[in-house]
Amino acid sequence: MILYHLIALTVACMIDKLIGDPPNWPHPVRWMGALIHKLEKILNRGRFRKLKGIIMLSVIVLVIGGLSFLIIRIFYGIHPIAGILAEGILIFTAIAQKSLKDAALEVYEPLAKGDIEKARLKLSHIVGRDTEGLDEPGIVRAAVETVAENTSDGITAPLLWAVVGGAPLALIYRAINTCDSMVGHMNDRFIDFGWASAKVDDSANWIPSRLTSICIMLTQRPEHTSAGEAWVILLRDAKKHPSPNSGWGEAAVAALLGIQLGGINFYKGVISDRATMGNSMVLLGKEHILKSISIMRRAVFLFLLLLWTGGMLLEMALTRL
Repeated sequence: MILYHLIALTVACMIDKLIGDPPNWPHPVRWMGALIHKLEKILNRGRFRKLKGIIMLSVIVLVIGGLSFLIIRIFYGIHPIAGILAEGILIFTAIAQKSLKDAALEVYEPLAKGDIEKARLKLSHIVGRDTEGLDEPGIVRAAVETVAENTSDGITAPLLWAVVGGAPLALIYRAINTCDSMVGHMNDRFIDFGWASAKVDDSANWIPSRLTSICIMLTQRPEHTSAGEAWVILLRDAKKHPSPNSGWGEAAVAALLGIQLGGINFYKGVISDRATMGNSMVLLGKEHILKSISIMRRAVFLFLLLLWTGGMLLEMALTRL
């Protein structure tokens, strides 16, 4: 079965590379978001909000996992090839490599033409921070951070869970991640209700984020320092991020490119002074957006090779039992 999962996730990556996420197509993540929104409006009130948040997360996981498992069983019951194709299509909906690349390029292209206002507008579509008034280095930093962080969340993590449990587990991961992005916030409204979503998402991303950072570090030689110093920067800075996982991708990209990420952001006018990552050996420029995309693509390819190698070794070990 692991071999089927490996073929299916490879099919998913090929589909994503070809078509990405067409905006007018139906998408399970949008359905997840709609269901999460409805449950949050119903449950996030009164007492026992932490328990209600656990209930919401459980319902989302059971619905998404149950439906995807049923679909896969039906198609595998028809023929293994039908099952692999169905699984590939479902896994495809859980990854977003092309969408992430395209979103970053939409920020880069106006910068390359000197249209900083349009670059700020495009950036506002993919980040939560205030983009008005950002200069070019600030825009570039936000775009590079988005690519670096989402290489794990949006691509490698669902692929890893797809190897473990096929399309159902990949979609369960995506459901958990969507819950966290919608309700896992440290504010008065969500601090209790989103507690379970945030904690489970942290657990689900612990291994993928670290494996992804290793793949990032192996994609190329550091541009402005030695390989040993780059690894020192990664291990020094990855844990500075408020999230236990997001810093690994950002610190790895910063170490390779000799740039500094993190620092001061504004969210609805409120300042957020985050720890910096990497050593500022060169100033941030628009070319670093292209370099971050290149790093992402090579890291994902290496991650796929590792999944195939590990999966096939495990498959052979299981057949000998």
